[in-house]
Amino acid sequence: MPDISGKTLLSLGHGYSARALAARLAPEGWHIIGTTRGAEKLDAPHAEMHIWPGTDLGPLVARASHVLLNAGPTDEGDPFLPEVGGMLAQSRPEWIGYLSTTGVYGDHAGGWVDEQTPVAPSTRRGELRAQAEASWQALAATHALPLHIFRLAGIYGPGRGPFAKVRAGKARRIIKPGQVFSRIHVEDIAQVLAASIVRPDPGAIYNLCDDDPAPPQDVIEHAAQLLGMPVPPAIPFEQAELSPMARSFYAESKRVRNDRIKRDLGIELLYPTYREGLRELLERE
Repeated sequence: MPDISGKTLLSLGHGYSARALAARLAPEGWHIIGTTRGAEKLDAPHAEMHIWPGTDLGPLVARASHVLLNAGPTDEGDPFLPEVGGMLAQSRPEWIGYLSTTGVYGDHAGGWVDEQTPVAPSTRRGELRAQAEASWQALAATHALPLHIFRLAGIYGPGRGPFAKVRAGKARRIIKPGQVFSRIHVEDIAQVLAASIVRPDPGAIYNLCDDDPAPPQDVIEHAAQLLGMPVPPAIPFEQAELSPMARSFYAESKRVRNDRIKRDLGIELLYPTYREGLRELLERE
């Protein structure tokens, strides 16, 4: 296995998944540089943090052996690409990772998708992600940059589980027949990213999800059972009052395959289903 200790990761948009990766890399001697828009996030563990916009990214890019792109796109495109695209072409890092979403596949009526499935987003958020992916791929192709794309399913983990809502009586079991979602524990995201750094494969695309696509109401029911609390009542989707964002999640139903991370990166999931993941979250609390 290559020695990747003592490297420097630049995390542009140092969010939830990136912090989990930093916690994995820092003990191996990595230096982590992160950017954030909010001053309240400057004390992120394991990371030297900078406010952006407002910081010259040139010196940070020049220091980085590896770069993780975490920021979500807007209608104007990827927020970092216009500023750092040319810098990366000059600095030529060893590895670049872009965190995308399985939303780029669109709706498949509960059917299976894998990395060979054509991109066909059915929501505006999915369209923006697909466009951002394509923009980074074009830059990478032009300058032979080692870009890796990671399409993430629904993320959960410490601080992002259903227990608080169940305890507060705010959890809802919204029933839409045939609806399934794929999920991924944040620590499994971190181990996949770390494995890709060890085994770089420029141009590769990976789905990050667990082994058990499941209806959302099943997850809420299991969380309530783990807490020993009553299972929240079922609410038909048509009667549920949902925000436009929440409703957009229900516009797509698919099962996402994760064979490639196992085959190409040697991944053995820490939390192969939401059952193991929720149990660990409760024990950690």
